[in-house]
Amino acid sequence: MDILRQADGLKKSKGGRKNNLNLEEQLLIALEYLREYRTYFHIGQNYGISESSAYKAVKWVESTLVKHANFALPGRKALMKSDMNYEVVLIDATESPIEIPKKKTQKFYYSGKKKRHTLKTQIVVDKKTHQVICTDFSNGKKHNFRLFKESKILIHLKVKVITDTRYQGIQKIHNNSALPKKKSKKNPLTKNDKKIIVG
Repeated sequence: MDILRQADGLKKSKGGRKNNLNLEEQLLIALEYLREYRTYFHIGQNYGISESSAYKAVKWVESTLVKHANFALPGRKALMKSDMNYEVVLIDATESPIEIPKKKTQKFYYSGKKKRHTLKTQIVVDKKTHQVICTDFSNGKKHNFRLFKESKILIHLKVKVITDTRYQGIQKIHNNSALPKKKSKKNPLTKNDKKIIVG
Protein backbone atom coordinates (compact mmCIF):
# COMPACT_ATOMS: atom_id res chain seq x y z
CA MET A 1 0.00 0.00 0.00
CA ASP A 2 2.90 2.37 0.72
CA ILE A 3 4.04 2.20 -2.91
CA LEU A 4 0.54 3.04 -4.15
CA ARG A 5 0.14 5.85 -1.58
CA GLN A 6 3.41 7.41 -2.72
CA ALA A 7 2.42 7.23 -6.40
CA ASP A 8 -1.09 8.53 -5.62
CA GLY A 9 0.36 11.53 -3.76
CA LEU A 10 2.50 12.37 -6.77
CA LYS A 11 -0.50 12.00 -9.09
CA LYS A 12 -2.65 14.30 -6.91
CA SER A 13 0.07 16.96 -6.83
CA LYS A 14 -0.22 17.23 -10.62
CA GLY A 15 -3.97 17.92 -10.37
CA GLY A 16 -6.74 16.31 -12.42
CA ARG A 17 -10.03 14.60 -11.65
CA LYS A 18 -10.53 12.94 -8.28
CA ASN A 19 -10.84 9.15 -8.35
CA ASN A 20 -14.14 7.72 -7.04
CA LEU A 21 -12.27 4.72 -5.62
CA ASN A 22 -9.91 4.78 -2.65
CA LEU A 23 -6.50 3.09 -2.94
CA GLU A 24 -7.61 -0.08 -1.13
CA GLU A 25 -10.50 -0.52 -3.59
CA GLN A 26 -8.21 0.03 -6.58
CA LEU A 27 -5.77 -2.60 -5.29
CA LEU A 28 -8.63 -5.02 -4.59
CA ILE A 29 -10.00 -4.51 -8.12
CA ALA A 30 -6.57 -5.26 -9.61
CA LEU A 31 -6.18 -8.39 -7.47
CA GLU A 32 -9.68 -9.62 -8.40
CA TYR A 33 -8.91 -9.11 -12.07
CA LEU A 34 -5.51 -10.81 -11.95
CA ARG A 35 -6.57 -13.69 -9.69
CA GLU A 36 -10.06 -14.47 -10.97
CA TYR A 37 -9.78 -13.01 -14.49
CA ARG A 38 -13.16 -11.32 -14.11
CA THR A 39 -14.29 -8.96 -16.87
CA TYR A 40 -14.00 -5.20 -16.35
CA PHE A 41 -17.76 -5.02 -16.87
CA HIS A 42 -18.49 -7.34 -13.91
CA ILE A 43 -15.90 -5.65 -11.68
CA GLY A 44 -17.43 -2.27 -12.56
CA GLN A 45 -20.90 -3.56 -11.63
CA ASN A 46 -19.65 -4.70 -8.21
CA TYR A 47 -18.01 -1.37 -7.41
CA GLY A 48 -20.59 0.92 -9.02
CA ILE A 49 -18.15 2.26 -11.62
CA SER A 50 -17.90 2.11 -15.41
CA GLU A 51 -16.05 -0.59 -17.31
CA SER A 52 -13.39 1.95 -18.37
CA SER A 53 -12.87 3.07 -14.74
CA ALA A 54 -12.29 -0.55 -13.71
CA TYR A 55 -9.79 -0.93 -16.57
CA LYS A 56 -7.95 2.28 -15.57
CA ALA A 57 -7.74 1.15 -11.92
CA VAL A 58 -6.20 -2.22 -12.87
CA LYS A 59 -3.72 -0.67 -15.31
CA TRP A 60 -2.66 2.05 -12.84
CA VAL A 61 -2.04 -0.46 -10.02
CA GLU A 62 -0.17 -2.84 -12.37
CA SER A 63 2.08 -0.18 -13.89
CA THR A 64 2.78 1.49 -10.52
CA LEU A 65 3.89 -1.76 -8.88
CA VAL A 66 5.85 -3.07 -11.89
CA LYS A 67 7.91 0.14 -12.05
CA HIS A 68 8.87 -0.06 -8.36
CA ALA A 69 12.24 -1.58 -7.37
CA ASN A 70 10.57 -3.90 -4.82
CA PHE A 71 8.93 -5.79 -7.69
CA ALA A 72 12.01 -6.09 -9.92
CA LEU A 73 13.05 -9.72 -10.48
CA PRO A 74 16.74 -10.71 -10.46
CA GLY A 75 16.24 -12.11 -13.99
CA ARG A 76 17.58 -15.13 -15.88
CA LYS A 77 21.19 -13.81 -15.95
CA ALA A 78 21.31 -14.16 -12.15
CA LEU A 79 21.03 -17.96 -12.53
CA MET A 80 24.44 -18.12 -14.23
CA LYS A 81 26.31 -15.88 -11.79
CA SER A 82 28.60 -17.82 -9.46
CA ASP A 83 28.38 -15.09 -6.80
CA MET A 84 24.61 -15.54 -6.38
CA ASN A 85 23.64 -17.61 -3.33
CA TYR A 86 21.19 -19.93 -5.08
CA GLU A 87 21.65 -23.50 -3.85
CA VAL A 88 18.36 -24.97 -5.04
CA VAL A 89 15.83 -23.53 -7.48
CA LEU A 90 12.32 -24.82 -8.14
CA ILE A 91 10.87 -24.70 -11.65
CA ASP A 92 7.19 -25.15 -12.37
CA ALA A 93 4.48 -23.84 -14.67
CA THR A 94 0.99 -22.68 -13.86
CA GLU A 95 -1.99 -22.00 -16.12
CA SER A 96 -4.33 -18.99 -16.01
CA PRO A 97 -7.73 -19.12 -17.72
CA ILE A 98 -8.36 -16.62 -20.53
CA GLU A 99 -11.36 -15.62 -22.62
CA ILE A 100 -11.90 -17.80 -25.69
CA PRO A 101 -9.52 -16.44 -28.37
CA LYS A 102 -10.34 -15.88 -32.04
CA LYS A 103 -11.06 -19.07 -33.99
CA LYS A 104 -7.67 -19.18 -35.76
CA THR A 105 -5.70 -19.27 -32.49
CA GLN A 106 -8.10 -21.24 -30.26
CA LYS A 107 -6.25 -24.56 -30.59
CA PHE A 108 -2.94 -23.01 -29.45
CA TYR A 109 -4.43 -21.84 -26.18
CA TYR A 110 -6.56 -24.89 -25.40
CA SER A 111 -5.14 -26.84 -22.46
CA GLY A 112 -6.05 -30.53 -22.46
CA LYS A 113 -5.15 -30.68 -18.77
CA LYS A 114 -7.44 -27.79 -17.74
CA LYS A 115 -10.04 -28.43 -20.45
CA ARG A 116 -10.19 -24.72 -21.26
CA HIS A 117 -8.19 -21.92 -22.93
CA THR A 118 -5.23 -20.79 -20.84
CA LEU A 119 -1.94 -18.91 -20.73
CA LYS A 120 1.01 -20.80 -19.26
CA THR A 121 3.52 -19.12 -16.93
CA GLN A 122 6.84 -20.77 -16.05
CA ILE A 123 8.26 -19.65 -12.72
CA VAL A 124 11.81 -20.14 -11.38
CA VAL A 125 11.97 -19.69 -7.59
CA ASP A 126 14.81 -19.74 -5.04
CA LYS A 127 13.89 -22.58 -2.65
CA LYS A 128 15.48 -20.91 0.38
CA THR A 129 13.98 -17.39 0.12
CA HIS A 130 10.91 -18.20 -2.05
CA GLN A 131 11.88 -15.25 -4.25
CA VAL A 132 10.78 -15.44 -7.88
CA ILE A 133 13.94 -15.19 -10.01
CA CYS A 134 12.48 -15.10 -13.50
CA THR A 135 9.37 -16.00 -15.50
CA ASP A 136 8.48 -17.05 -19.04
CA PHE A 137 5.13 -17.23 -20.80
CA SER A 138 3.45 -19.29 -23.49
CA ASN A 139 0.09 -20.56 -24.71
CA GLY A 140 -1.72 -23.15 -22.59
CA LYS A 141 -1.23 -25.98 -25.09
CA LYS A 142 2.57 -26.00 -24.77
CA HIS A 143 4.10 -28.73 -22.61
CA ASN A 144 6.01 -27.59 -19.50
CA PHE A 145 9.34 -29.09 -20.58
CA ARG A 146 9.04 -27.66 -24.09
CA LEU A 147 8.42 -24.22 -22.57
CA PHE A 148 11.55 -24.67 -20.43
CA LYS A 149 13.67 -25.62 -23.47
CA GLU A 150 12.33 -22.74 -25.58
CA SER A 151 12.91 -20.25 -22.75
CA LYS A 152 16.67 -21.07 -23.08
CA ILE A 153 17.28 -20.50 -19.38
CA LEU A 154 20.87 -21.35 -18.41
CA ILE A 155 21.52 -22.35 -14.80
CA HIS A 156 24.92 -22.52 -13.07
CA LEU A 157 26.13 -26.12 -12.58
CA LYS A 158 26.39 -25.74 -8.78
CA VAL A 159 22.68 -24.85 -8.55
CA LYS A 160 20.38 -27.83 -8.00
CA VAL A 161 17.12 -27.78 -9.97
CA ILE A 162 13.96 -29.42 -8.64
CA THR A 163 10.96 -29.90 -10.92
CA ASP A 164 7.93 -32.16 -11.19
CA THR A 165 7.45 -35.15 -13.53
CA ARG A 166 6.38 -32.92 -16.44
CA TYR A 167 10.06 -31.99 -16.89
CA GLN A 168 11.30 -35.47 -17.93
CA GLY A 169 14.57 -34.94 -19.81
CA ILE A 170 15.80 -31.90 -17.89
CA GLN A 171 18.80 -33.93 -16.62
CA LYS A 172 20.18 -33.92 -20.19
CA ILE A 173 20.21 -30.11 -20.12
CA HIS A 174 21.16 -29.60 -16.45
CA ASN A 175 22.92 -32.55 -14.74
CA ASN A 176 22.23 -31.28 -11.22
CA SER A 177 18.45 -31.88 -11.43
CA ALA A 178 15.96 -33.87 -9.37
CA LEU A 179 12.54 -35.13 -10.40
CA PRO A 180 10.09 -37.18 -8.36
CA LYS A 181 9.64 -40.82 -9.33
CA LYS A 182 6.64 -41.35 -11.57
CA LYS A 183 3.96 -43.59 -10.10
CA SER A 184 2.05 -46.18 -12.08
CA LYS A 185 -0.57 -48.84 -11.35
CA LYS A 186 2.13 -51.52 -11.19
CA ASN A 187 4.62 -49.38 -9.26
CA PRO A 188 2.95 -47.12 -6.67
CA LEU A 189 5.17 -44.68 -4.78
CA THR A 190 6.72 -45.80 -1.49
CA LYS A 191 6.96 -43.53 1.56
CA ASN A 192 10.63 -43.05 0.73
CA ASP A 193 9.80 -42.00 -2.86
CA LYS A 194 7.42 -39.38 -1.51
CA LYS A 195 10.13 -37.97 0.75
CA ILE A 196 12.60 -37.55 -2.12
CA ILE A 197 12.95 -34.02 -3.55
CA VAL A 198 13.64 -32.58 -0.13
CA GLY A 199 17.11 -31.59 -1.32
